[in-house]
Amino acid sequence: MPLLVRTFIKTSLAYLVLSVLVAALLFSKTTAATPVLTLVYYHLFMVGWLTQLVFGVAVWMFPVFSREKPRGNENVGWIIYGFLNLGLLMRVVSEPWHALRPNHVATALMIVSAILQVVAGWLFVWQMWPRVKGPKPPPARSKAA
Repeated sequence: MPLLVRTFIKTSLAYLVLSVLVAALLFSKTTAATPVLTLVYYHLFMVGWLTQLVFGVAVWMFPVFSREKPRGNENVGWIIYGFLNLGLLMRVVSEPWHALRPNHVATALMIVSAILQVVAGWLFVWQMWPRVKGPKPPPARSKAA
């Protein structure tokens, strides 16, 4: 399994554990920040675990791009990984901060985090689109007389 794929999948598993811990905190109802933590939980679960797991498995399992570069441009894959995770971590920090103490810095962080995650999604689609191929046409028959 390539390093990029392993990194996506292992990071997704770490986010799964983190989201379950946040969910346990939410269900214990020991915190007054339940609405804020609910948003953090959904981002950790949906973007951190689920989206990242899908990205990793897709990079690994989709048909090869070419013999030279079976998974396309690996540098773009690392940029996708970095943007997705940086955006998610910024969101996990800025969401509660903005909800509890609204300010321009927290708002700016939320905007930048959203941009990073959207760009990661667009880059992923751009990187994976050529790998979604139909069946090869049958070889042409020669017209022998």
